[in-house]
Amino acid sequence: MSGWLSPETIDTVTRYLDLAGVFTCALLGGVVARAEGLDLFGYLVVGTVSGLGGGIIRDTLLQHGTPVALTDPAYLPTAFAGALLAFLIKLHEEQWERLFTPLDAAVIGFWAVTGAQKTLAAGLGWLPAVLLGTITAVGGSAVRDLLRGRVPAVLGGNALYATVAVAVAGVFVLCSYLDAPTLGIVAGVLLGLVLRTIAHRRGWRLPGGLPLEPGTALRNVRGKSRRDPRENTQSPHRPQSPESPNGP
Repeated sequence: MSGWLSPETIDTVTRYLDLAGVFTCALLGGVVARAEGLDLFGYLVVGTVSGLGGGIIRDTLLQHGTPVALTDPAYLPTAFAGALLAFLIKLHEEQWERLFTPLDAAVIGFWAVTGAQKTLAAGLGWLPAVLLGTITAVGGSAVRDLLRGRVPAVLGGNALYATVAVAVAGVFVLCSYLDAPTLGIVAGVLLGLVLRTIAHRRGWRLPGGLPLEPGTALRNVRGKSRRDPRENTQSPHRPQSPESPNGP
């Protein structure tokens, strides 16, 4: 099993998986740009951030030179191509919805495997490999959401996403430790595709925390932050009612 693919071939395979993830996530970023009503430049920015963000974070943390997205001439054109495809093709919203989930699931598998493999190749242990595999898979979409002024969807309120990336990276790391990295690539990509698709269809989510019950002090802070500045100017010493945070 160890001789199925050589280390050099493993590197080549994961490079193409990485590029496939870049193109696919840039395409998905373009879909988001279309939903936001952005122009061509907006498509390119959102698509490129989506496609390259996770890998750049990974390579920066690994500190093994300049991120590959800036040194390999294939990465930037691949991201631009994905964003431009989303800009040019004409599909109805229902068609995009049907495509989005399987493409998104494929990206998780591609990038979680790639991130874990690059981390192990850098000489780090299994836990950093799982961590950076997960960051590679979810980093681009998180940066994209921050760019749009939103809480990253990966942080909760959606079907399993980062959890799927953790599982995929874990499978690849386990297979690598068993001297079967090729099996890890195949099993990881398939696991990401199947698990993410099922989680989306069945609404599988991680449990949320208990609701916050703010006390009087916290309500006062919120009330002051939302209070009209003109009202404060007219009555600077007027007390804030904790029951009416926006003032009477």
